[in-house]
Amino acid sequence: MTNTSTKNVTTKMYWLQAITPLHVGAGKGVGFIDMPIMREKVTTWPFVPGSAVKGVLRDYFTQYAKQEKSLIDGLIDAAFGQAGTDIESNAGSLVLTDAHIVCMPVRSLYGTFAYVTSPLVLERLKRDLSVTGAETLPEIPTPSDHVAFHAPGSVINSGTKVFLEDLDLDAKPDGEKTGEWAKKLSGILFPDPEWQKIFQERFAIVPDNCFTFLAEHGTDVAARVRINDERKIVEKGALWYEESLPSEAILAGIAWCDRIYGGKEITQDTILTTFCQNDLDLQIGGKANVGKGRVRCRFTRG
Repeated sequence: MTNTSTKNVTTKMYWLQAITPLHVGAGKGVGFIDMPIMREKVTTWPFVPGSAVKGVLRDYFTQYAKQEKSLIDGLIDAAFGQAGTDIESNAGSLVLTDAHIVCMPVRSLYGTFAYVTSPLVLERLKRDLSVTGAETLPEIPTPSDHVAFHAPGSVINSGTKVFLEDLDLDAKPDGEKTGEWAKKLSGILFPDPEWQKIFQERFAIVPDNCFTFLAEHGTDVAARVRINDERKIVEKGALWYEESLPSEAILAGIAWCDRIYGGKEITQDTILTTFCQNDLDLQIGGKANVGKGRVRCRFTRG
């Protein structure tokens, strides 16, 4: 275990777990997928922009304030910004980074599906966790090519093999490091002990190149059509393919409070404790009317 004691009381981690397929679009695609999801330029791994999450949070708490009438006057504008004239407007003090992929849910021949990550993914996550005050983090294992590490009690292996999508990998138990990461992440993500068990049984660490393959080929791609209202048949040329992150995808980012630009008596801690609550049910991205984009958002200290 390593010690990273850069604690910051005005910083939290936020975690997104896709309950339904999640489509945060990147506009019109150039390949066979007409509406791809957003991906990092360098790694090609999926991510959710922090601006999208912040906008959804503002809408959520605006509706909540109308119903409960319990939020401090000006608190929403102080956290998320206020539009208006040059004299009246101000930037928001709540800052959210992009939410980067932590675990890709991947089809598995054994155990139905697996929560898959890689050493580089965990290195980036470890760096973010250290910023938010995590003091003890497990060491990161590095599987060799064609090897998948799994936690004790895993249900995704045959004893010697792990089959993920089209990949055939050698299964190796690793209770000291992989098991510790499975426990760490399950404890953060799931308050329910039963779901902690499900996560640990299906957690796997694969080489970075294998993870990149799974992140590119393990997404949902659905064919969509538009129906002619008068004839009730498909409009000519109205067929497109739409990509989504699959259900159970897990992403994480950092949330912190910057300088307060509105509300003289509002503190950074007040904004974090008000808007960065433990569990929120949100709808992020497009296609809400067809059931996509429902996520569980959880805020944690480290």
